[in-house]
Amino acid sequence: QVQLVESGGGLVQAGGSLRLSCAASGRAFSSYVMAWFRQAPRKERDFVARIKWDAGDTSYADSVKGRFTTSRDNAKNTVYLQMNNLKPEDTAIYYCAANRFYSRSPNDYNYWGQGTQVTVSS
Repeated sequence: QVQLVESGGGLVQAGGSLRLSCAASGRAFSSYVMAWFRQAPRKERDFVARIKWDAGDTSYADSVKGRFTTSRDNAKNTVYLQMNNLKPEDTAIYYCAANRFYSRSPNDYNYWGQGTQVTVSS
């Protein structure tokens, strides 16, 4: 079983930056793929970014490519989502998630953080 605790959300002006953190724990979490999703009001939960614990390979949604970067610190058992040049349309609740294999579908993930609100003002 994997436990995820995320933090770092808040209010930021358009063009600003935030860094989200997701701390992982569990007996076998290092073998999992980590991903970020976001969900705006009345919208479906959408894929944002993905990273492997071991190799660090990453993947991004087209809407955030070039602006967001996900990384991991194995010593701290933590993954990060660095969000630069934020736009109002980035406003959403952001979730980290864990899965045994690469996927862009939230239905494939069975371990989730509690979510953190990101609000970008114009």
